[in-house]
Amino acid sequence: MNKKIGIVGGSGYTGGELIRILINHPNVEIDFVYSRTNDGKKIHDIHSDLIVKDLPLFSKKVNKNIDVVFLCLGHGNSSKFLKENFFLKKTVIIDLSNDFRLKRNNSFKDLNFVYGLPELQRENIKKAKAIANPGCFASLLQLALLPLAENGLLKEEIHANATTGSTGAGVGMSETSHFSWRNNNLSWYKAFNHQHLDEIIENIKFSKINLIPQRGNFTRGIFLTCYTKFKYDLSYAKKIFEDYYKDEPFTIISENEITLKQVVNTNNCVLHLHKYKEKLLITGALDNLLKGASGQAIQNLNIIMGWSEKLGLEFKANIF
Repeated sequence: MNKKIGIVGGSGYTGGELIRILINHPNVEIDFVYSRTNDGKKIHDIHSDLIVKDLPLFSKKVNKNIDVVFLCLGHGNSSKFLKENFFLKKTVIIDLSNDFRLKRNNSFKDLNFVYGLPELQRENIKKAKAIANPGCFASLLQLALLPLAENGLLKEEIHANATTGSTGAGVGMSETSHFSWRNNNLSWYKAFNHQHLDEIIENIKFSKINLIPQRGNFTRGIFLTCYTKFKYDLSYAKKIFEDYYKDEPFTIISENEITLKQVVNTNNCVLHLHKYKEKLLITGALDNLLKGASGQAIQNLNIIMGWSEKLGLEFKANIF
């Protein structure tokens, strides 16, 4: 029997991507899509790409008797929602906000949220009833650094530059997200103090990270370059990374230089290593709405349910 799924906050980009993936997932069915602002509207009235038969209408009603609920609410709103609504003990809760990502915030009522980065926490995710899905910048930068952290090789400062698409700002309009401003433009924001740094530092246990996020002139994806001093040769670095990710279905080490288009519309994170004198350069790319949000949430669902991690997530990149 298919698992019944609820989506809370279905009007935004992450909610829309969850619906798009789940309607083709063979082991689930969408029971409800909650939205206070779009009650009674058809899904494709808000997500024009989802012209699909038999999708439920947006609803202000929450069915508590479901197997899994995804929370796609603005930061700070998931905890508010869970205070006002309860689910049965059998219900798995997967939260895509930042409310429960840090250890000091990961307990709520009788729930203990597990940080949902599979490459770091797979065994804990298997047993979890509540998941705190990682942030998009946090996912990419951690995947770029975890093999070094695991081997005790993070000693010197890390300098990271990450450029994200406009969907990273959410569906709401802002001064820096509308077309006239974003097109043919590039800018930085939240230099050195981006909110995802806390979860990165907590998990890799290293704090000397200089992160410069940038707003890119494209809609989706994050392209990262980061470097640090590394006294060993490139072949040793490659062995460390290949060993760490050898059994990971979605994290790939590329021998060739990478581009953003290789990952857009996929749940993949692609990494490339380059050595210049005493510096190791790590380049990474992922889709901020998939491996950085909704795709990773479904990967976590697959792990909890004991299904293949790739189930419903085998997409080809839109390279043309």
